[in-house]
Amino acid sequence: MSDLFDDPTPGQNTPVFTVSELSGEVKRTLEGTFGRIRVRGEVGRIFKARSGHLYYDVKDDKSVLACTTWKGQVSKLAVVPEEGLEVIVTGRLTAFGAQSKYNMNVEEVAVAGQGALMALLEKRKKQLEAEGLFAPERKQALPYLPRFIGVVTSPSGAVIRDILHRLRDRFPRKVLVWPVAVQGKNCAAEVANAINGFNGFTPGGALPRPDLVIVARGGGSVEDLWGFNEEIVARAVAASQIPLISAVGHETDTTLIDYVSDQRAPTPTAAAELAVPVRLELLAWTGEQGARMTHAVGQSVQQRKQRLKDMSRAMPKPERLLDDPRQKLDILFDKLPNALIRGVQNRRVQLSQKSAGLRPQALQQLMARRHDKLISLSSQLNLRTTSQNLALHKERLEHLSKQLDGLHQQRIEKTRQQLDAAGRQLEILSYRATLDRGYAVVRDAGQLITSKATAAKASALEIEFSDGTIKLGGAED
Repeated sequence: MSDLFDDPTPGQNTPVFTVSELSGEVKRTLEGTFGRIRVRGEVGRIFKARSGHLYYDVKDDKSVLACTTWKGQVSKLAVVPEEGLEVIVTGRLTAFGAQSKYNMNVEEVAVAGQGALMALLEKRKKQLEAEGLFAPERKQALPYLPRFIGVVTSPSGAVIRDILHRLRDRFPRKVLVWPVAVQGKNCAAEVANAINGFNGFTPGGALPRPDLVIVARGGGSVEDLWGFNEEIVARAVAASQIPLISAVGHETDTTLIDYVSDQRAPTPTAAAELAVPVRLELLAWTGEQGARMTHAVGQSVQQRKQRLKDMSRAMPKPERLLDDPRQKLDILFDKLPNALIRGVQNRRVQLSQKSAGLRPQALQQLMARRHDKLISLSSQLNLRTTSQNLALHKERLEHLSKQLDGLHQQRIEKTRQQLDAAGRQLEILSYRATLDRGYAVVRDAGQLITSKATAAKASALEIEFSDGTIKLGGAED
């Protein structure tokens, strides 16, 4: 039985392959026959493995081609495949013998035609708009006069020269240029890194953080500007904490960055105009405002000065304000000597009345009465208790008597000192002290004469000096 299977059938010389040999031969045949090829189709399902490899299908209305892009090749793709996108893929056809399948190792992906590009752009636009990246409320206001301006563009093109020239004409500012590729497969990654890099600067650090960022590029075709339509760029602009102006292409060119940025400029030159004001216009405006302020201040001072004059005319004169107090002071000054004399006399009478109750005779009479009362009380007590209490009361009475005598003497001495002080004060305030300074008092029958008219009507005048009184026509007292 085994011989039957080992021997070839008579008349046939077809070689026998193992499965692995056949798979290897098929793989070599595919790779040798087709080599590097380009295939056009619509991207179907997409799967990105944890390893980073990308698996997807490219199909038409009849067939499906399995495609693979390895992890190291994904970062080099100018266009990342998206489901429904019509593309042209470039790579090599190979076979995977373990599953008896063939697929294409894709090295390059390009969008097939402008219509496909616009469809992809519209799809991305709707997605980002649904996430709120185009909302006006999330856009930041541009600084009025930034100190530092960051520019993301190609350092060798005319765009940077136009921006620097326009800034120099309007208001010179310090500019930091981050060089990037403005088209090609590296454009999107470099632009996104530049925007994130400016935002990563430390405020006040050695390399200053820009107050405003301008992303600029000249005009071009849809394919040339496609890097600014990539999702990575749009999300970097949306995440920027620094206000950003997009100036990509000409006025008719529109990219996704224009919708996400805080302000869109139709050209790079217009972006420079939006970034800074005109210095001469600003100087003229500040001068005009300064003149207006000076005029307003002068007019305000003049109005207040006139108002002060009007109010001052309605107020009384200072000398009239003192007339009534002066007159009241004169009346009180005339009454002061007599009032002092009466006050001293009243206090003398009060002192005499109070001191009369503190005379030694009155104290002795009080003590005698208290002694008699003590004797009458002691007669009612036990002899032994009475003698003890009598001794205690006697001792206490003697002590109180000494205290009373001391207080009496202190009270008399204090009253005498107050009386002497009042007398000295009376002498100081008495009009007689005024007479010692060369003044005189004129009376008519005891009435004080204070005016010439009253003196002219008097029947007889007496003049009191410090050393005596004389009468007109009479003798000295």
